[in-house]
Amino acid sequence: MSDTPRVSLRSLLPYLRDHRGTLVVVGVLSLLGSVTTLAQPLLTRRVLDGLQAAHPIARTVALLIVVLAAVALVNAVRDYLLQRTAEGLVLTSRRRLTRHLLRLPIAEYDQRRTGDLLSRVGADTTLLRAVVTSGLFETVTGAVMVVGAGVAMILLDPILFLTAGAGLALGLSIAVLFSRRVRPASEAAQARIGEMTSAVERALSAARTIRASNAEDREIATVEGSAEEAYRAGVRIARLQALVGPASTAAIQGAFLLLLGVGGARVASGTITVGELIAFVLYLFFLVMPLGQALHAYTQLQTGLGALQRMEEILTVPLEADAGTSAPAGGPAAVTFDGVTFGYAAAPAPVVSDVTFTVPYGTRTALVGPSGAGKSTLLQLVERFYDVTAGSVRVAGVDVRDLPRHALRAQLGYVEQEAPVLAGTLRENLRLTVPDATDAQMLSVLDAVNLTDIAGRTPQGLDAQVGEGGVLLSGGERQRLAIARTLLAAPPILLLDEPTSNLDARNEVALREAIDTVARDRTMIVVAHRLSTVVDADQIVVLEAGRVVAVGRHEELLEVSPLYRELATNQLLVA
Repeated sequence: MSDTPRVSLRSLLPYLRDHRGTLVVVGVLSLLGSVTTLAQPLLTRRVLDGLQAAHPIARTVALLIVVLAAVALVNAVRDYLLQRTAEGLVLTSRRRLTRHLLRLPIAEYDQRRTGDLLSRVGADTTLLRAVVTSGLFETVTGAVMVVGAGVAMILLDPILFLTAGAGLALGLSIAVLFSRRVRPASEAAQARIGEMTSAVERALSAARTIRASNAEDREIATVEGSAEEAYRAGVRIARLQALVGPASTAAIQGAFLLLLGVGGARVASGTITVGELIAFVLYLFFLVMPLGQALHAYTQLQTGLGALQRMEEILTVPLEADAGTSAPAGGPAAVTFDGVTFGYAAAPAPVVSDVTFTVPYGTRTALVGPSGAGKSTLLQLVERFYDVTAGSVRVAGVDVRDLPRHALRAQLGYVEQEAPVLAGTLRENLRLTVPDATDAQMLSVLDAVNLTDIAGRTPQGLDAQVGEGGVLLSGGERQRLAIARTLLAAPPILLLDEPTSNLDARNEVALREAIDTVARDRTMIVVAHRLSTVVDADQIVVLEAGRVVAVGRHEELLEVSPLYRELATNQLLVA
């Protein structure tokens, strides 16, 4: 259950602020349209009374035609501005949500499903359009019409007004009762849509694995199950909305029939004229139509507020803090781990415990050990994707928590274990770190990682597509492209997480040579399972169960560390 406060119309104000000028114009046009509309029954009464009394009516008819044309023109301009504003509201909300989503703490992505976040940016923001077009302004303009028509009906005949009002009040009370239940149902429906989107995203992102596992039917069943939940939630909303319409219709029909009976009797008695009765009936329609629109608008408003509630649940999540003010001090070591302990919120035990070692400037440090020893976690603590539970990580002598994140990460080049490649072109992937890189610079780093050939496969060169997630590249090519992207930025400290895990022997040698070249003037921390790639490291840190069990060079560790010797023996590095 979310702790986010319930949203209200006031919560829409930040989204509407950029459009307030247009909204004022729309409000004026709506008021003008309502006034001219309310004048029509009076002009109609004058025409009918003039015909009955044989008076000239040409000027009144001409004025009525002008009023009808004016109402059509005003409403057309108003509706265009309203629709444009609604699209602007959707754009504003998507910008705001996207900017927030991309700056959330990394831990939030660990806890949330990607498909649900996508649903909030796509489906939920779209529902806000109805808040403006069918909700907010239909409610406001409808209120003006209801008040105006009601006043005119009272002035024409209070008895008829009370007669019609009694029938309408009963029907409207029932309709409002059902409409109040739409919002929670809408929130539930949007949540189900988010779950369905997550299921689809999961299936598509692992399409090859699913196909190879003959698991299509199971995944289809999972997606269809989520779709059925969304369907049932949507049906609940449809049922509630369907009850509103018949209640409104019954109220209108009952009030109209009652009005005709009482009104006919009053015309027969001479209390009112036929023209006044017709004018009253027109005002009744002008009263009823906005009431019906207002009821529809109310349900749309509740649906939109339900979507806004889901958006606010994300927008109220604190962003990744960047409050550090210190600058790198040029301390005795490039990176220092001092008694570092860290555990994930959902984990019962720490991932790393009391880790202490230093990485001198211009050296290469390798982190080795069994899977789950905490090697990749240490790199993420340097990047400050997470903050330590105890101890400290220092870069250039300064605790990373005292450094602005953008300043810290400008000194670091980080290549993840999965080596993600973004959908798009080679150029777009390389320029992710250096937006103004030249073609010569990009081709140079591709050559350094033995990837020059992929820029020459097609006439597009650097503009060649790599596919969704780099699917048009091999696993090794994706990893080398990610490394080339980092090398292009030329940061002083490189963090490489399993840089050669997807490479064959030939490309591993080529990449090691490239890393050796670029590492000459830089500090490097490398996570490695293949010890052959780090036997010449200046320092090897051996981790087991989140603790440092040995530190030294390859030859030293073979003598003093049973775990390292076991790893080396298993990889045929020693007899």
